[in-house]
Amino acid sequence: MKKIFIAGHRGMVGSAIARQLQDQGEAALLTASRSELDLLNQQAVNAFFQQHRIDQVIIAAAKVGGIEANNSLPAEFIYQNLMIEANLIQAAHQADIQQLLFLGSSCIYPREAPQPMVEDALLTGPLEPTNEPYAIAKIAGIKLCESVNRQYGRDYRCVMPSNLYGPGDNFHPEHSHVIPALLRRFHEATQANAPEVVIWGTGTPRREFLYVDDMAAACLHVLNLDTETYQANTQPMCSHINVGTGVDVTIRELAEIIAHVTGYRGQLTFDSSKPDGAPRKLLDVSRLTALGWQARYDLEAGLRQTYRWFLNNLERFRR
Repeated sequence: MKKIFIAGHRGMVGSAIARQLQDQGEAALLTASRSELDLLNQQAVNAFFQQHRIDQVIIAAAKVGGIEANNSLPAEFIYQNLMIEANLIQAAHQADIQQLLFLGSSCIYPREAPQPMVEDALLTGPLEPTNEPYAIAKIAGIKLCESVNRQYGRDYRCVMPSNLYGPGDNFHPEHSHVIPALLRRFHEATQANAPEVVIWGTGTPRREFLYVDDMAAACLHVLNLDTETYQANTQPMCSHINVGTGVDVTIRELAEIIAHVTGYRGQLTFDSSKPDGAPRKLLDVSRLTALGWQARYDLEAGLRQTYRWFLNNLERFRR
């Protein structure tokens, strides 16, 4: 039985991947908490990889956050993400691990990239300023994987998801992404019978959202493709694959769906003094579709699952 190390197994994506691998029962999972392994410590990561016999690595570990977090902590976002991915990818190579999957983000693409964004759009224009440090780190991770593949013949693969959400998400009131932030805000407004909910920006930007269980399934699908199939559908210097639904909505439409899911009946107010971020971020997922995978959850179904999980875990968010 092959052994798979999941870096970031306690995060939203990593935990979803771990659940699906456990359900399949075809691999032995290796995990390490932050107290057990500091991914920012190169020496510790190298020692960990040398200590364990690992067949495959999945890098779901990252420092993540919404617009406010990215704006407030740009140095932390670029430094920590660069260090995490560099330590893990280099340690995997030095431990002679042939297969690895790196998880990136759709923010790697230029702010004004033609929509939907194809994989070839990478490095064709300026990035969205509000999350440029994070995006630069993720681009570096892609290029590190590609460089190791080209120089050493490794099989290190990269997947770029659209905006993710689902059970295990971060519901911090200031530092979370748009869906958990709005779910919490609408829930609290519903409980308080508040007359309005204020939403950042104009409500006009369009976003594509992917339920985390779909992301986990896509990761395992890509990881399990035979080498010939993967290489036939990618390029040595454009090896990443987009993962998404191929459908986007405006932030206003998203807010209206969340209001419906949470039972909120008050007014929606948009604060145009707050940043919108990129005007649109829709991924072209034709490459992944051609490889035999497509998302199962539509947005409302995924939001209902996520809200149910939030309600079942309210105590942890009150601390």
